[in-house]
Amino acid sequence: MSSAEQIKTEILKMKSARHPFCAYIYDIKGLEEHALSLAASLPEQVSLYYAMKANPDPVLIHAIQRHVKGFEAASLGELDKLTAFPDHQKVISGPAKTDEFLKAAIARDIRMIHAESLWEVERIHLIAQLLGKKVRIALRINLEAAIGKARLTMAGKPTQFGIDETRLPEIMEMIKQLPFVEITGFHFHSVSNNLDASAHLAFVSQCLMKAKEWEAQYHLDLNYVNFGGGIGIHYEKQDEPFHWAAFSQGIHELMTHAPSNWELVFELGRYLAAPFGYYAAEVMDVKENHGQAYVTVRGGSHHLRLPAAWKMSHPFEVIAVEEWEYPLSRPELREKEVWIAGELCTPNDVLVRGEFCTNIRVGDIVLFHFAGAYAWTISHHDFLSHGKPQMIYI
Repeated sequence: MSSAEQIKTEILKMKSARHPFCAYIYDIKGLEEHALSLAASLPEQVSLYYAMKANPDPVLIHAIQRHVKGFEAASLGELDKLTAFPDHQKVISGPAKTDEFLKAAIARDIRMIHAESLWEVERIHLIAQLLGKKVRIALRINLEAAIGKARLTMAGKPTQFGIDETRLPEIMEMIKQLPFVEITGFHFHSVSNNLDASAHLAFVSQCLMKAKEWEAQYHLDLNYVNFGGGIGIHYEKQDEPFHWAAFSQGIHELMTHAPSNWELVFELGRYLAAPFGYYAAEVMDVKENHGQAYVTVRGGSHHLRLPAAWKMSHPFEVIAVEEWEYPLSRPELREKEVWIAGELCTPNDVLVRGEFCTNIRVGDIVLFHFAGAYAWTISHHDFLSHGKPQMIYI
C-alpha cells in the first residue's frame, strides 16, 4: 500500500460521526526517504540544512536529522528546539534579531550568524566583546539582480532583507574596525518557491562569482556561502515540478568553480517538508449561492493559511465516506466547479477557488496535498477559537 493510500485508510478508520474530522497527517517514512535522496544527490562539498520556519514540528525534525548536516533558525524559539541536536551545525537568520537571540547564538558557538545590516553587525560586535568571544558572521546581501520568476522575491528590489549590494564597499570598511567579528561567509537567500531549475542554477553561479570577487577585493578568508532555500512546489500544476535531477547535476558541474575549502549550503524548507504533509477536513455543508457552488469544511485558513495568503487553489482530492448517520437526505454537489471554504466568519477563508469536482457530499473528507510546509504554524489558530486539528504521524 502506498503512503497516500495508507493515509486515506487511516482517515476512514479514525473518522467519527460525532466529531467532524479535521487533522494534519504526516508521512514520516516518505519525508525521511526524501531527505536522504536530496542529501545523497549533492556533492560532498555542499551541505543540506533544514530551514525550520517551513515546519518546526519536533517529530519532523527528528525524522530528517540523520540526513541533514545542519539547521537554520530564525528565532530564539527555533534555536532552543535544536538543543536536542548538539552534533548538527546551526545558523541563524532574520531581519530583526533581538539581543537575547544574538547572545544565545554567540554563547552556543553556532556555525554562523547571518547579519542583515551594519547596525546588526555593530550589536553582534558589542555582545561578542562583552562575552569575550570572536564571532563568525556571514553578511546577507540583497543583490542588484536576483531570480525574477519566483513566487516571492527578497532581493533584486527594495525589501527589508539584507545589505544593499551597492553599499558593500563602505560597510566593509566600517566592519574592519570591529575586532570581535570576522566575515567568513555570505548569505544570499533571495527567493521563495522558485520553480525554474535553470534560473536557480544561474543564481547559484552568480553567488559563487560574487563571493570569490569579494573575497579577493576585501581580503577575506571565506569558508561559507549560503544560497538560502527558495526551491518551490508547484501547487497549481503538480505535474510540472522543480527539476531537481537537472539542478543537482548542474551543482556538481559548478563545483569546479568553487574553492575546495568553502562549505556551500542550501537551507531547504518547503521543498523538503511540503510533499509529506496532508490536511484533512470533513465537509460540513454544500450549497449554491448566486450561481456559484460552495463547500464548507470543518477547518479552514486558521489551520491552513497558505491558499488564502497566496489567493490560490490548494491541491486536493475528495475521500468518499459512505456512512451517513443522519435520518435526513444527504446534501451533495455533482459536476460542479466548487469553492471550498472554511468555518471562519470571513469571506477570505477560502482554500479552493472554482475547481471542478465530480461529486462531493456532506460527510466526505477533503484531503489537501502538499500541506507539510508553511501551513499550520503560519496560520491564525485562535481566530474564532475553533478547535485545533489532530496531529497524526504515519
